[in-house]
Amino acid sequence: MAPPQGQMRPGRQLAVLGLIFTVLYLLVFFAAGAKGSWADRLEPKLGLDLIGGTRMTLEATTEAGQAPPAGSLERAREIIQARVDGRGVAEAEVVTEGNRNIVISVPGQNADLNDVGTPAELRFRKVLKTADGAGPSAAQPAPSGSPAPSGSPAPSGSASPPAGGAAATGSPGAGGGQGGMAPAPTPSGSAPASPSASASPNAPPPPVDQTTEQLRAAVQQKVGPEAWAAATALQAPADFAADPALAAKLKPFEGLTAQEIRVLPANIQFNVPTITCEKLDQRPPGSIKAEDQQVVACEDGQFKNLLDVAKVQGTDVEDADGVLDQTSSQYVVSLDFSSDGQGKWTNLTREAFNNEGGACDQAALGDSGKCRVAVVLDNEIISSPEIQGVLTSNSMITGDFTNATASELASQLRYGALPLTFEPQEAQNITATLGTEHLRAGLLAAGIGMLLVVVYAFFYYRLLGSVIFLSLVLSGLLVFGALVVLGRQINFTLTLAGIAGFIVSLGVAADSFVIYFERLKDEIRDGRSPRSAVPRAWVRARRTIISANAISILAAVVLYLVSAGTVKGFAFALGLATVLDLVVVFLFRHPIMTMFARTPAFLSPRVSGLGRALHQPGDGEIQTTGKTRVKEA
Repeated sequence: MAPPQGQMRPGRQLAVLGLIFTVLYLLVFFAAGAKGSWADRLEPKLGLDLIGGTRMTLEATTEAGQAPPAGSLERAREIIQARVDGRGVAEAEVVTEGNRNIVISVPGQNADLNDVGTPAELRFRKVLKTADGAGPSAAQPAPSGSPAPSGSPAPSGSASPPAGGAAATGSPGAGGGQGGMAPAPTPSGSAPASPSASASPNAPPPPVDQTTEQLRAAVQQKVGPEAWAAATALQAPADFAADPALAAKLKPFEGLTAQEIRVLPANIQFNVPTITCEKLDQRPPGSIKAEDQQVVACEDGQFKNLLDVAKVQGTDVEDADGVLDQTSSQYVVSLDFSSDGQGKWTNLTREAFNNEGGACDQAALGDSGKCRVAVVLDNEIISSPEIQGVLTSNSMITGDFTNATASELASQLRYGALPLTFEPQEAQNITATLGTEHLRAGLLAAGIGMLLVVVYAFFYYRLLGSVIFLSLVLSGLLVFGALVVLGRQINFTLTLAGIAGFIVSLGVAADSFVIYFERLKDEIRDGRSPRSAVPRAWVRARRTIISANAISILAAVVLYLVSAGTVKGFAFALGLATVLDLVVVFLFRHPIMTMFARTPAFLSPRVSGLGRALHQPGDGEIQTTGKTRVKEA
């Protein structure tokens, strides 16, 4: 027995569908990211194969000049892929080419790919000494000219940065004292850091690989034994004004390139004035990555700092995120240390706060007389805050960050350092000529196919063909609006593979029509009126329609999870279109069929498309397709 008609109110379902369309297209035209003319706001985000984009090649370099290990190259590719995806770039392709190249292809023109290939090796090092890095012609800075600014210690335990620099903050150890803080007691079971941890800058450098030794020997031969001996004997930055003869001896160091300077011992890089910050900043990426060696790095392009061995590294950072600091209303990079890393960070801040062993030179101390700790990313000092307390919790890097730069730095730290050093080649803008031709051919084929489906639907189903046509139009509008919104919100990019997914989903939608309409014919052949046949046919066909669409959605999800590249776009498009087709099935097709069942046209075999199923047979049989069969009880 058919359910009472009063239980079905098609107007409500159609109203819900109308509300969905209204909200969706309000987002399309007026939500965040909707800019330009009305036509511009209707443009979805297109992929590299449709609109072209930017392609950059990164070439891996090694000291020996040989190809890097395949495992390291693949690991670097994965990190670069994660960095590009972390910037919100969808459908980007990062692939290896040959045995040393990584090729990055990003949709759209003028994509910024300059920093995705940087090593991003984070190190925390104490600042042992500070000197002028502008060159011998500049006046030597007074001890009070340290980069650390004037100011009182922050009671919150935040480390005071140099002017324009950044700070690392965290909860200080318990206690009181100067500035409301005092050194935290050394935990039981662990000894204080040894004063010898910060070795003298004139100590022999640790052993290095043979390639570096060979390069260093070549540099030594280039400058000559006299210049090398004079540089090695320096105990502090040379004062050419007081000793002009020394300037003549060290003159050969002026002709060294950045590549040659990088292999010099740290004491020579720091003490020879002709090795300026300008040259140090030009050293190749990864020049100071050795964590067990003292290094030299510049700050603000003018202060040359001798830095201690790295006692906390980027691998000790468990997570990093660019956030807005509510207290200062500035963007910062929040660092969450691992359990082992937190202990290392606490020990380092204790060692710096107490200046154990007097390792930090007077000129390198901050205003409060505490050591500074440099946050070093690759060859660059991001900040060198004075440690004003023993920090026992997670910290943050502050500075002149914007939302984009803070997120970019956090992404580099979060996804790890590249295992190789890359030299970026020239970026190229590529066109979408081939993709556009394929798109036109594909859309033409899809249009012809859809036209044939619509013609056949009207020929075979007549009035019901209009239901098919309107349903496909509404599904298309829902899919298009979703593409525009998703392109702005999650950077979903439409590619040729995605278009193929949408076209395949139309076949699933057409199958659901056939299932429903043929089930309706069966109900009418069984002697039921159209009004009662429509809800009964819907109840029975609904199970099959949901099952078929659920299988398609499940297949799309599995394909999305196990695939990569453009195949993910195909799977996402197929799943999205199938879900939206179910929305149209429940909120349009069923209610509109209920409304049609109440119209006189639906009762006409010539108009409705139900054909001879509406023919009223005699009591013993029913007419179907020209043959008779016994009516089932």
